[in-house]
Amino acid sequence: MTKQYDLLMRLLIIGDSGVGKTCLLCRYVDGSFFPNYAATIGIDFKVKDLTVDSKRVRTQIWDTAGQERFDTITKQYYRRAQGILLVYDISNMKTFISLNKWISFAKQYARSNAQVMVVGNKTDLDEWRAVTREQGYRFAQQNNYSFFETSAYAETGHLEEVFRDLITRIMINHPPELMSQSSQDSNPTSDCESEENERGFSLADRAAGKCCSIV
Repeated sequence: MTKQYDLLMRLLIIGDSGVGKTCLLCRYVDGSFFPNYAATIGIDFKVKDLTVDSKRVRTQIWDTAGQERFDTITKQYYRRAQGILLVYDISNMKTFISLNKWISFAKQYARSNAQVMVVGNKTDLDEWRAVTREQGYRFAQQNNYSFFETSAYAETGHLEEVFRDLITRIMINHPPELMSQSSQDSNPTSDCESEENERGFSLADRAAGKCCSIV
């Protein structure tokens, strides 16, 4: 069967609970925003196909729980991610300070060439901003990461630019790995197959953009 994509990559979204990781994911993949999402339990993921530099790219984007009780579950996904979005809430200084914890996890568990982006979310709450753009930028620069601010709420939050920038960086730094279509990573649903059988979550649901939860 002919592949529907040329490149496959996994992206991991990490950060404290409540910073808007699920909202970012759903806005980017589905174009939807619901302000009252329940906190992610364990791991969710969505798949999005796009074209970058004439390549058909399939992205498998993992949304992690921010609560400490799920740290053990989420750590195992770091090593399989080519890209990591490190998210904080610009209106909540605590979530910005917590980036140090998430960076330590990334440095300890992620592959050495994983591309990391610091993302300040909720720019629609600029009136209540607690973290300046300059603070976020300096933090990213000090750790040699790229930096963006965005909003899952506002349709003008530049989310397409955020993800496309990260994907482009991955394509530059991971070409041999991404081009290997014979590896087991070419099956983007393999990590959820056992959970799917137990929960009755179908591949058709996944194709429709629904999330797969793993606990």
